[in-house]
Amino acid sequence: MNDEQNRQPIATDDWLGAGPKNAQLIYILFLASFLLSGIPAIIGLVMAYMNRGKAGGFTETHYTWLIRTFWIGLLYSLIAAILIFVMIGMFVAIAVAIWAVIRVVKGLMALGRNEPIPDPQSWWI
Repeated sequence: MNDEQNRQPIATDDWLGAGPKNAQLIYILFLASFLLSGIPAIIGLVMAYMNRGKAGGFTETHYTWLIRTFWIGLLYSLIAAILIFVMIGMFVAIAVAIWAVIRVVKGLMALGRNEPIPDPQSWWI
């Protein structure tokens, strides 16, 4: 037997390759972005785009959900930033943060149950 046949997959293979563990990592990056100024969310977005179409099964709906959560959240955040000048932007920003956390937690819970997201194209929760 040669070394290639004996090679065991390293622990990060599951986390970086397309699949449920990778989607879970992206959800965690999205949550971490609240503490680390959004950079982890951008990394998660890139990972979701790279692995979408490769995972198959129920995980595909999670990648779509994650990508849409990022872009819709960015749009809502821009609207909140514009509304800061009208004094309601802070309330909109808080609502956007709550919306994003609910979507991420909902996705994590469905992923933990090995279930697809029922409507990954949704703009709502």
